[in-house]
Amino acid sequence: MAPGIPAAMERPHFIGIGGAGMSGIAKILTQRGAKVAGSDAKESGTAEALRALGATVHIGHAAAHLADDASCVVVSSAIRPDNPELARAAELAIPVVHRSDALASLMEGARAIAVAGTHGKTTTTSMLAVALSELNLAPSYAIGGDLAGPGTNAAHGEGAIFVAEADESDRSFQKYDPEVAIVLNVELDHHANYASMDEIYESFETFAGKIVPGGTLVIAADQPGAVELTERVRALSSVKVVTYGESETADVRVHKVTPRGLTSEVTVILNGKYLTFTVSVPGRHYAHNAVAALAAGVALGIPAHNLASALGKYTGVKRRLQLKGEAAGVQVIDSYAHHPTEMTADLEAMRGAASDARLLVVFQPHLFSRTQELGTEMGQALALADASVVLDIYPAREDPIPGITSDLIIGAARTAGADVTAVHDKAAVPRTIAGMAKPGDLVLTMGAGDVTDLGPQILDHLSS
Repeated sequence: MAPGIPAAMERPHFIGIGGAGMSGIAKILTQRGAKVAGSDAKESGTAEALRALGATVHIGHAAAHLADDASCVVVSSAIRPDNPELARAAELAIPVVHRSDALASLMEGARAIAVAGTHGKTTTTSMLAVALSELNLAPSYAIGGDLAGPGTNAAHGEGAIFVAEADESDRSFQKYDPEVAIVLNVELDHHANYASMDEIYESFETFAGKIVPGGTLVIAADQPGAVELTERVRALSSVKVVTYGESETADVRVHKVTPRGLTSEVTVILNGKYLTFTVSVPGRHYAHNAVAALAAGVALGIPAHNLASALGKYTGVKRRLQLKGEAAGVQVIDSYAHHPTEMTADLEAMRGAASDARLLVVFQPHLFSRTQELGTEMGQALALADASVVLDIYPAREDPIPGITSDLIIGAARTAGADVTAVHDKAAVPRTIAGMAKPGDLVLTMGAGDVTDLGPQILDHLSS
């Protein structure tokens, strides 16, 4: 049986309850019987889903929203110190718990799989959740995106396994003690929290060091940062290291990835035997995610052929190359990619899936700090598209940095030979794209901000 509710989590109040990570924990606690409450900046489908489960969700942040009898206040790193509910918690001497500590408490007593990496965490965690559910293992899971099938980012399961997305951005993944940890890749990102690759490696080393004795680290054999990390953690004699990828030295070797439209056929060599299965999303990047999920499941003792079949039931995550619709012969697809490596992977995947189509991209940069450090590489990635529209930077939790604008990306893209148009008014994008698109084209809305809202609007303009 899965663990119950920790005493501190019996009446939790979540500040920012609608966030991807926060809402998942809140859902699991509600399903386990906790009296969950919280607040968020605006109404959303997530807020409604939480209410349907029995949670109390307030809109806006106010001290009065925090009940005097709350057992704790749960926050993420995005919550600012001057939040009125946080101030009220201090007045009432209510314990404040970071999101990662809350999640760690829910994982206690479970056979935990923690999925880490600069890119691909949500997809890989989702693949595992779907495959394990398909095998009737009733896992609990907490993911940073909504599964296309169940339509949720988290669930309490009665089985022994708990699959969680492990976030490195604020070092919170160091709070977990998994039986199996996956590291998909290691790259410099989250520049507000990491000053160098050495700091990134140290953080991932600490994460790997939290694997329980006798546990397994599943790690990429092809990505340079992961290879470097592998060398650093080989000294952890209590942990088994399993590598996966196209390298001839990989323990789980990717023999071939064959594009099949918007799906891929993957053949791996595992323990000297060939195993072929289908992944219902396009591109080599996502195929490798599936192989990582396969290796992690095998590390828990699940038969590989069963896992391979179950992985074929995965149908995607919202915002990960999600088809939003088709109008006037134009398909509109949504991508969460916001780091140059992710952008390149998704653009190459779409090229492989529809090599004869023109690819039009609407890109919204995410965070001033990321644009400052990686704007040139973002622009170079956009050269893979036939034409791009670039919006202003989505600030999220950050204040502006003087001199850092989307022009940095646009200039780099044009230097790389890309056809790029700057659009400062987001509301003008649907009409702009509708004027550019022709039957047979693919339109990709890309970024981690609210660019996702443009997909339906573009389809409306194409239909009119």
